[in-house]
Amino acid sequence: MAAPGRSDGVRPPSSRAVSPWPFVGMVLMACAFFLYAASGLVAPVWGVVVLMLIWLALFVLCCAWWTPHPRRLPFVAVGAMVLWFAAVTAGGAWLGWTA
Repeated sequence: MAAPGRSDGVRPPSSRAVSPWPFVGMVLMACAFFLYAASGLVAPVWGVVVLMLIWLALFVLCCAWWTPHPRRLPFVAVGAMVLWFAAVTAGGAWLGWTA
């Protein structure tokens, strides 16, 4: 057994606790994905493609912010849901998207 001050290649466990916020954010992003994917029921194909590209960009942002900014991920996911609602509502009101 190595002494505490010696380096034998084994790292001690980290004293930092794992933050639950990135996991919460990614679960919410998964929920948002189903909203975006189900937009095909009311939106034309080009609208669904644009919405899915927006979701993909937000997902990549969440992946990039996983470690440096874990508390921001739930806000990004909730913002994605709000953006989806606004886009589908605006598309229905101004562009005539209907089921």
